Amino acid sequence: MDGGNGLQTAGEDIPWLLRRWADAKPSHLGLIWEPADGPAQSWTFAELHVATRRLAAGLVALGVARGDRVLIHAENSPEMLLAWLATATVGAVAVTTNTRSVPSEVAWCVEHTGCVGAITQAHYASHIAACGDALKWVVTIGAGSARDDADPFAALYGDIDSWPGRPIEPMLPFGIMFTSGTTARPKAVVHTHANAVWASRAGPRTIDLGTDDCYLIYLPLFHVNAQSWSFFSALGVGATTVLMAKWSTSRFWDVVARNRVTHISLMPFVFGALGAPDRPETKLRVGVFGLIMPVIEQMFGLAVYAAYGMTETVTHAISGKPSEHLPERSMGHPSPGYEVAIVDKDTGEVCPEGVTGELWVRGVRGVQLFLEYYANPEANERAFEGDWFKTGDMVVRGEGGNIYYRERDKDLLKVGGENVSAREVEEAITGLPGVAAVAVVGKHHEFLSEVVVAFVIKGPGAENDASLEATIIETCRERLADFKVPRAVFFVDEFPTGTLDKLLKNQLRVMADAYPAV
Repeated sequence: MDGGNGLQTAGEDIPWLLRRWADAKPSHLGLIWEPADGPAQSWTFAELHVATRRLAAGLVALGVARGDRVLIHAENSPEMLLAWLATATVGAVAVTTNTRSVPSEVAWCVEHTGCVGAITQAHYASHIAACGDALKWVVTIGAGSARDDADPFAALYGDIDSWPGRPIEPMLPFGIMFTSGTTARPKAVVHTHANAVWASRAGPRTIDLGTDDCYLIYLPLFHVNAQSWSFFSALGVGATTVLMAKWSTSRFWDVVARNRVTHISLMPFVFGALGAPDRPETKLRVGVFGLIMPVIEQMFGLAVYAAYGMTETVTHAISGKPSEHLPERSMGHPSPGYEVAIVDKDTGEVCPEGVTGELWVRGVRGVQLFLEYYANPEANERAFEGDWFKTGDMVVRGEGGNIYYRERDKDLLKVGGENVSAREVEEAITGLPGVAAVAVVGKHHEFLSEVVVAFVIKGPGAENDASLEATIIETCRERLADFKVPRAVFFVDEFPTGTLDKLLKNQLRVMADAYPAV
């Protein structure tokens, strides 16, 4: 049975979620915007609903129809969030792209998904220009213009009565996010309205988020953490969302205290602020992190809720609460609605307790799991074994069914929360004069978890090491987002290899960590 047409999400979609709280809690604050400069702004649930419907009417007036894809390439702002919700309200698909991408990467995303228009900011004009004539229209958030014929965002607000709305379709796609795997091009992960409803229902339960709570979002809205883990969790219970443009150590406690924030997503780079000796008394009590970490609770005085997930699992597929008294560094147990298996990648057999294997997750596609990789049948075929999604993450089951993280597919690097395909970086370097061979790995980093480094075997006529390193890094800066650019290039005479001359990247990682910090 199709989960979206069954009882799991029947009669529910994103417009329904917004209307629900506009009716039930019209005067309750649904969104607070904390800009880097200037006064805060706020929207009640009633105002949030009206603003979204007016923008939806404006999109329809531009010709946006059910199923159309709309590029949203912008930094965190209320306009970005409202445009994202309005696109979903129309029945179109918001294609949210990483703002650290270079123009050619954004142009590829537009081409791959067939976007009809774009909502962006003036300083991304070069990204819009790279898309050529593919975009029929452009709307610019804030001052300036992203294209000569771009409309200002204010002009997007339409007559709320000019568009009657559309029928509820839970399995209709509403969003596309890009996630890097071990292939050169990123994969376009499709989320449905049922995915959003599922996140709004399951997320709050795993992190004890209630209707009077407040979730602070400082991570970028083009990420699943901000979209599903945070915003849809808050929307699911009618809690308040506080949105910041980006992380700010200097403003963090002021924003938390003023808005009575109760929940945040924890990243390693926030620990310095959490440990500030002059931190004020606040309502902050929950940090959502990857593992059960009592030491963090003791250091910072807030409860750490373990939550494992990825763009493809929509929300927390594995979770654990402090009240469950789980072992330190456990990821917890499968969240309700998900099944997991730990599988030997070579034999396909389920691993016994204590043996590391690949984590597989099962749920209904389009509800608990993403619907598909857009226009990528090969990636879809590789990702699924029947109705099991193969995550690429290596875990082990311990005593009491606790799941422990061991490693991930090592061709997928994690740089400060951003996924980086090693192969994509290698392809950017391959073919440069003087480069005979290249291998990219992650090097441990105190704050970012790891950073990208490249090992290179030089070819005939190569420049000296310093000049060639500079050429490689500059080329990567032109072709790749900044977090994908190697921090260093290490020149070697040969790569370590094993049986059948297989490149041993595990040894390269050891070699990389032996070099001084970068």
